Amino acid sequence: MKKVKITVKRIVVHQDLIDEYENPIENACNLAEGQVFVANGWRKPEEMCDSAWETMSPFVMTLAHGGEDIYSGWMKNKKSAMISCNDGFRPVSFLLEALDEDADLRRTLSGNTTPD
Repeated sequence: MKKVKITVKRIVVHQDLIDEYENPIENACNLAEGQVFVANGWRKPEEMCDSAWETMSPFVMTLAHGGEDIYSGWMKNKKSAMISCNDGFRPVSFLLEALDEDADLRRTLSGNTTPD
């Protein structure tokens, strides 16, 4: 299984929709354009928005397991995907890229290192 690089490419704000429909909330999105995360196999990177992760995790898993050419010719780089979170007010576009580096799966869910 490989690591997957996740880059925040664009954040769009639909202020007209926010003004008309959204209940005011604080810190709706703490991401910034250019921000980079690395998913270690199936693990959600720290600081990654839970909602965005729920949307992208199937694509991350596919790329981490060697999947290529998602949606048959959609991307120039077959080991990548461009996806967005499902926030209709502030959609964030992410570039996912499979890395050549193997994921470190020696850690358990508790964070302890397992023996080699």
